[in-house]
Amino acid sequence: MRIVFLLSVFLMTTCTEGQEFFQEKDGIVIVEAEAFHSQERDDVRKWYIQKDMADAYTMRDIDSSHHHSASGGAYLEILPDTRTNHDEKLIKGENFINEPGQIGVLHYQVQFENTGRYYVWVRAYSTGTEDNGIHVGIDGTWPESGQRMQWCEGKHQWTWESKQRTKEEHCGVPRLIYLEIDQPGKHTISFSMREDGFEIDQWMMSKEYSQPD
Repeated sequence: MRIVFLLSVFLMTTCTEGQEFFQEKDGIVIVEAEAFHSQERDDVRKWYIQKDMADAYTMRDIDSSHHHSASGGAYLEILPDTRTNHDEKLIKGENFINEPGQIGVLHYQVQFENTGRYYVWVRAYSTGTEDNGIHVGIDGTWPESGQRMQWCEGKHQWTWESKQRTKEEHCGVPRLIYLEIDQPGKHTISFSMREDGFEIDQWMMSKEYSQPD
């Protein structure tokens, strides 16, 4: 079964400090990627908001802008994008990083009322073999269950996915990408770069393993 989202699912509340956070409801929270709380470790690669054609040239990016088909007309891309295929040089710690939390870290604040296991889904746009991976973590930690999110299908279009790349299955295994919410309250959900050029439009956490429409 797929989840169909209405605008009412996208819940955002303003804290007394003026900082925005998102509210989980009935075991689901969905967030626009560009509405991040903060960004750090961005000296090597940085997430840029793409919302018109001019934004595609903010840093080195061979792709045209995909904002027309993005939710809300905007998305994030981590730039510069210097490796788009296997023939271009892989530089660990620069255009590729398999260790989470090291480069291009985004933070979001989410208020959870319901505890338990939440599967993480991301709506991404991939045009090749070297822009289809990202990591997700929680409260400053990067559990194995949040590492190496992978996209192989749905190229050249916005595609929801929740699979983990493994040694045995490079295109990813379903149900392996999740975060545990041990107690109710506000938690920091973070994403970090695995490959430069990655484009993210929205992300979701759900207690049910159901692909969004």
